[in-house]
Amino acid sequence: MFTGIIEAKGEIQSLAPRGGDVALTVLTGALDMSDVQLGDSIAVNGVCLTVTSLPGRGFTADVSGETLALTSLGALKAGSVVNLEKALTPTTRLGGHLVSGHVDGVGTVRSLRPDARSTRIDIEAPAALARYIAQKGSITVDGISLTVNSVSGAVFSLNIIPHTQDMTTIGTWQAGTRVNLEVDIIARYLERLLLGERAAEPGAGEGLSMAFLAEHGFLKR
Repeated sequence: MFTGIIEAKGEIQSLAPRGGDVALTVLTGALDMSDVQLGDSIAVNGVCLTVTSLPGRGFTADVSGETLALTSLGALKAGSVVNLEKALTPTTRLGGHLVSGHVDGVGTVRSLRPDARSTRIDIEAPAALARYIAQKGSITVDGISLTVNSVSGAVFSLNIIPHTQDMTTIGTWQAGTRVNLEVDIIARYLERLLLGERAAEPGAGEGLSMAFLAEHGFLKR
């Protein structure tokens, strides 16, 4: 588990093909690696990866074909800057929100515009994730725990303060940038709980519908 509070920015050193998978080597820069061991988890742009070797100035992790297909990691190249966070410990301050590092989908930055000293950013999420994104709720974008300012359909708006922009890769984003999205885990469990006994039925994992909510008294007729 992670908090979504980025600890450092790293740099991709190499992506080596390994029979359909990729061995990803990351230079960790200012990230304290003194307590990292083989098998530990580190989030790279919000993707939980397992450390397979510690070559000195960073770490290597194997990235599966599924992870490459479902995240933006496959678009990285040597020299790409990435957000890094080590897994939380029992004494970690939970400054963001609970983040699993399991990406739900890839969104697209639609616009960036100044708002006083901050930057207002609009991101379009995949349609299937829109129901999990709520105004003033939490969302993880490229591993960064952020608060949703507003939502319109599948497009949500963020207000990024200068500190967050300086400490993360947000400063490199532009219209068209693809970003990893992880919705609030509480929304995922709440949806499943609302299904009740229907959760065991085939196809129930496809989510709730307005008809289901009305039928079971969650909506006023």
